Amino acid sequence: MTDQFTSAGEHVRGLPRRERTSRISAVSVIAAGSILLASSFCPAANAESPQNNAQEAQAQSPDERAAGLVAQMTLDEKIQLVHGNYPKVMENRPEDVPVSAGWVPGIERLGIPAQRATDASLGVAAGHRTIKPATALPSSMLLAATWNPKLAFDSGALIGKEARQQGFNILLAGGVNLVREPRGGRNFEYLGEDPLLAGTLVGYSVKGIQSNNIVSTMKHYPIHPQETGRFVLSVNMDEAALRESDLLAFQKGIEIGDPGSIMCSYNRINSHYGCENAIMFDILKKDWGYPGWVISDWGAVHSTVKAVHAGLDQEAGEELDTNVWYGQMLKDAVGTGAVSEKQIDGMVTRILRSLYATGVMDNPVGPPQPLDLEKGKQVAKAAALEGIVLLKNDDNLLPLAASAKKIAVIGPHADAGVLSGAGSSQVIPEGSVRLDAPSNAPDWLAGIYYHPSSPLEAIRKLAPSAEVSYANGNDIQAAAALAAQSDVVILFGGQWTTEAMDASITLDGEQDQLIDAVAAANPKTVVVLQTGGPVLMPWLDKAGAVVEAWYSGAGGGEAIADIIFGKANPSGRLPVTFPASQSQLPNPEIPGARLPLPSPVNHSEPEPFDMSYPEGADIGYRWYAKTDATPLFPFGFGLSYTSFEHAALAFDKTSLTARFTVTNTGGTAGRDTPQLYVKPPKGERRLVGWGITSLDPGESKTVMLAIDPRFIAHYADAAKGWVVAKGKYHLILAKNATDPGIQITVKLPKRTLPVAWHPDAAATSWFAQSE
Repeated sequence: MTDQFTSAGEHVRGLPRRERTSRISAVSVIAAGSILLASSFCPAANAESPQNNAQEAQAQSPDERAAGLVAQMTLDEKIQLVHGNYPKVMENRPEDVPVSAGWVPGIERLGIPAQRATDASLGVAAGHRTIKPATALPSSMLLAATWNPKLAFDSGALIGKEARQQGFNILLAGGVNLVREPRGGRNFEYLGEDPLLAGTLVGYSVKGIQSNNIVSTMKHYPIHPQETGRFVLSVNMDEAALRESDLLAFQKGIEIGDPGSIMCSYNRINSHYGCENAIMFDILKKDWGYPGWVISDWGAVHSTVKAVHAGLDQEAGEELDTNVWYGQMLKDAVGTGAVSEKQIDGMVTRILRSLYATGVMDNPVGPPQPLDLEKGKQVAKAAALEGIVLLKNDDNLLPLAASAKKIAVIGPHADAGVLSGAGSSQVIPEGSVRLDAPSNAPDWLAGIYYHPSSPLEAIRKLAPSAEVSYANGNDIQAAAALAAQSDVVILFGGQWTTEAMDASITLDGEQDQLIDAVAAANPKTVVVLQTGGPVLMPWLDKAGAVVEAWYSGAGGGEAIADIIFGKANPSGRLPVTFPASQSQLPNPEIPGARLPLPSPVNHSEPEPFDMSYPEGADIGYRWYAKTDATPLFPFGFGLSYTSFEHAALAFDKTSLTARFTVTNTGGTAGRDTPQLYVKPPKGERRLVGWGITSLDPGESKTVMLAIDPRFIAHYADAAKGWVVAKGKYHLILAKNATDPGIQITVKLPKRTLPVAWHPDAAATSWFAQSE
């Protein structure tokens, strides 16, 4: 079977670059027993995406076509394309420009369309802070908990379609910053703490978006660890640690998704702002050969000449910068020779080649069209069902038995809907319920919103013969009394998080006290958490069951009820570690937490400060292993209503492929996500692959995984590449990051891989050039 798998890999190498990269990436993370055909992830396979016949018929490459246009442009026209407006606050906004995130006027005489950008990731957040028809997808953290590249593609394809239908051709999506700080306000927009998991899922999400002939960004390059002090913080970290963590997630995502644009971050990296940092040119463009354009975050540009030389191609949201750095100031820099027109040509070429490569030029967006929100809800619910994680289930309390006659539903706003995260990514569909944001929140936030998918209503529909009572939990004593009178309690706890401010790792208000009192009154209490990331659970021993539902989006209430009543078997796995205490974190106090909140609108910023992250490349579960700390719940953890057995782990070091079997040993059909980790001769175990297997009771499947050697290597500055050390490697087939699982030991030779190595460049034998 190994020979067959190797042969398939050799066949893939004969394909065009973009197609073969996507297929290799799919093979490296999807179980062979339930492998998703590579065409499922390819733009051509999306039947509803616009056809790009004009581009396919064009013999020239996107780069050649872009260069041909640039040769016809005046300097003023070139500069017009490298800076853009923020329509929400711009003066004299044209009538045909919607209130949205970004706009760059087109050049009609050359057939260059306007660039119309919308905030994204969780749906089309055009004109954020307003109610708009759009599908509210679950949080990216929930998507990461599915571990499912196909769902990432499907979700991306939906967002891209709805963006196109609303007249946008650029989506500011693709958040892939690793969760270094569990209290980070934007963690719900990101895809967890592991570079392979995050990079894979963001790649397929971007691929799905761009299947609609629009551009997706990937952000925030190269690192954005927290919201506190985000405009002035300097992340001080050596290159190797960055390359082995945050940059590796970007690298993997770019290889899979081929995003048209990369967005640089607000914060500084080793004292230089992200959007004027040489790491853009030296690593992204030079080492990786990235052909697209680098766009700034809104209000993240601080210079003209320095930014150009560092690799920034476009200033976005210029109204939020202290100057329009890429307007007249850029033209003046060309006049003085500080910036050459050749450099401007390169910047514009990168923009245009991505517009060609994604199909924006040949398939321009049309006028707004009605959205199929019901279909969008189905996609959102499908993701929620796979991303909800069952964390505890004492005595098989779940799924709830039909014999429960008196059910108490307790918790703030469980009657109204499901909680959502806030900020530029937030989608506010019609029917949402708004609450005022805390007094310390930035005034530009829309508030606290609950999406219109009532868990209470969904529970009542699935328990028609039961008496279902509801209490909001404001009166803890009354809630405990109701719990004591009920057969079972379903208690909703929430943690609201938002862009622009970090959170705590506790539930909001007095919810911990509420859960403690209710669970003490009735041990058959099911706690449903709606959080942006990890939280502490001081009441865990008292609760009968715990379900992490994250921010579950359109259809989230129904998905939660389906899991609770067993209409769906939970299959989510944690994409982040849940700490047992705040003292376990690399930084027990958030760096800069005592500084005043900054604002990009009035540029009130605290004094710049530096921060070193002690974990370096050992983010999340690797930090806990390194410090010998036991988390509350480990990375990769998740329970099911059935049981699975893993066996027969084998490894072929010639092709770096692992093989094993998965069997459903329980009485219910379910989906398992066996995880493969490797512990190198030095350092902690690392995730190198996983399988997704759907199994009927008693059914077995064989899973085969190809390992990307960069995820078992370390980056060596001296070698300017990846070094796989000679020695013993422990392969661990496990259920989560702390599970001892099944282990085998293999010896590998030393090999140095070039800095630009990726699966597309694999030799027939991975160590053909070993030392």
